[in-house]
Amino acid sequence: MKKLTVVIVSYNVKYYLEQCLIALSWALRDIDAEIIVVDNHSHDGSVEYIRKHFGSSITIITSNHNLGYAKANNIAIENSESEYVLLLNPDTIVTEDSIIDSLMFMDSHPKSGGLGVRMLKSDGTDALESRRGIPTPVVAFYKMCGLCSLFPKSERFGRYYMSGISWDEAHEIEVISGAFCMLRRKALDEIGLLDENFFMYGEDIDLSYRLLQGGWENWYLPSVILHYKGESTHKSSFRYVHVFYDAMLKFFRKHYGHISFFLSLPIKIAIIAKASMALLSITWKLCRDSIGLRNHSDYKYPVYVFIGTKFTLDQCRKIAKYKGLDAVFHEGTVGTLPEGHLAIDLPVDRPLVVVYDVHAYPYSHIFENFSKRPQPLVSIGTYDNNTNKIITQTEIIFNNT
Repeated sequence: MKKLTVVIVSYNVKYYLEQCLIALSWALRDIDAEIIVVDNHSHDGSVEYIRKHFGSSITIITSNHNLGYAKANNIAIENSESEYVLLLNPDTIVTEDSIIDSLMFMDSHPKSGGLGVRMLKSDGTDALESRRGIPTPVVAFYKMCGLCSLFPKSERFGRYYMSGISWDEAHEIEVISGAFCMLRRKALDEIGLLDENFFMYGEDIDLSYRLLQGGWENWYLPSVILHYKGESTHKSSFRYVHVFYDAMLKFFRKHYGHISFFLSLPIKIAIIAKASMALLSITWKLCRDSIGLRNHSDYKYPVYVFIGTKFTLDQCRKIAKYKGLDAVFHEGTVGTLPEGHLAIDLPVDRPLVVVYDVHAYPYSHIFENFSKRPQPLVSIGTYDNNTNKIITQTEIIFNNT
């Protein structure tokens, strides 16, 4: 039996998946582990691309349909044998020590059934979904009516995001995010796998709740990873609003069925209201763009700040010239310029994408620099000279000639 199985469910994100797998290869260097990628019927050539670049080092399961998150994960779990399972999103980057730290913690806490970590958003701020509380009727009410947002530091109103605990210390939590969810196989054998009635969203809440009901503990560990999408996963779209709140309704029906009548009506009202607002917003943007009301002069294109070795900067200059990027270049490594962009005078009137050479700076160091001083208009980018690609929150940039 292996120590760990890493399961990644992927759908049309081949370059993010590639970056995720490269980071994983560094993090798993001293661990007896396997990686299983379940492709949910992508149409961007993901399967062929990943097979070409990673070969037999990973196992790929290709589905003829989009099975949803829960069922795809279950297929991989059922086809593996390991002491632990890590459910990992393809739009994440793990640091060099995040997985070994998680395994060591769970080894030393035999009652831990699941574990999540400190996830950063692309601007270096903490992703609130790193630690969450069970959405009981009261907690869900505070979240849905806005009290959670108005009083995020309140232990009562902010319970949905467990805002009363420290970001810098390990702590028991209630809900682990599915973006990085390490699970003990023994616990899964006892409580069962992910509930396939949840197509997308809500399955991590349900699984976390069942772990607690089964007598296991859920933990938060302040080991840092990057989650590109985080809070911004199309939350303005009609589909997201409907799917998210429908998942919450399924959770209530399953675990609070005895009072489902009193819960379903306000939740359905919230679904209709929020979905309608999203639809109106989308419709307005489409109409505005179609009749030319959008003022493109108001949009400020980002400046790309490249930091790395001379070889890397030469490669990035070629890409920047080919793509017409507004870019500046600074030579440095973790040894010569440890503070990276924090030690550089940066433009303050434009959005900035700071692109780090991942062979000159460990991921852990890049994320530490960003988390030290998060800035709203400054976001993380990476460049790997092995793939010759710049990857950011919203873009994949490379010279494809």
